[in-house]
Amino acid sequence: MIAILKREMNAYFDSPLGYVFIAVYYLFAGYFFLLYNLYGNSTDMRALFEMMFTVTLFLIPVLTMRLMSEDRKAKTDQLLLMSPVSGTAIVAGKFLAALFVYLIAMAITLVQAAVLSRFAVVEWSVVLGHFIGLFLLGTALTAIGIFISALTENQVIAAIGGFCTGFFLMLLDSVAGMITNTRLAGFVTDLSFQTHYKNFTYGLFDVADIVFYVSVAVLFLFLTVCAFEKRRFE
Repeated sequence: MIAILKREMNAYFDSPLGYVFIAVYYLFAGYFFLLYNLYGNSTDMRALFEMMFTVTLFLIPVLTMRLMSEDRKAKTDQLLLMSPVSGTAIVAGKFLAALFVYLIAMAITLVQAAVLSRFAVVEWSVVLGHFIGLFLLGTALTAIGIFISALTENQVIAAIGGFCTGFFLMLLDSVAGMITNTRLAGFVTDLSFQTHYKNFTYGLFDVADIVFYVSVAVLFLFLTVCAFEKRRFE
């Protein structure tokens, strides 16, 4: 798994993809920080983290689009399948590489909080709660993205699939509001990424929210392993 992790990390930073992802993430985070905190003269970073929810939804597919599809297109997936490394280790290595790049991008929010703390008192417990929520969101989205990437050899299709998934996740709350059946509406609300994310922006740590994101990540990583292992018999 470590070898796969190193290989994927090198792939991110030997090409512009890793740098572009981090730069665009920093651009959005910097803009919202300037708008809500510096111009707004506030140490409350909740608005910034709420906006980064949408940014993360649409940037993660760019990060994950090549993870599985690139190997499939280049036929190097067959070499991986014949290697002594298990499918689980291969998928885990690729997943952790993407997550590490995402974590580097996310770190800018802690830098911003440190800058604010030089001028006023910052509630670090709330900031860290936001940070953990954003990390869990990215973990689940990365797992979904790598699964979509495993279904195609075309990176563009993988990216579009990720964008469509992000758009669908944004609409879940609106869909729930249009459903008259209360049980069904409640079920759709429980599947909403935004509903579970908002609790973190309020500084609330609900075990159910943590379990939700972790469960989504585990489910889609399992599905990715199944899709990858299926290639052995094709």
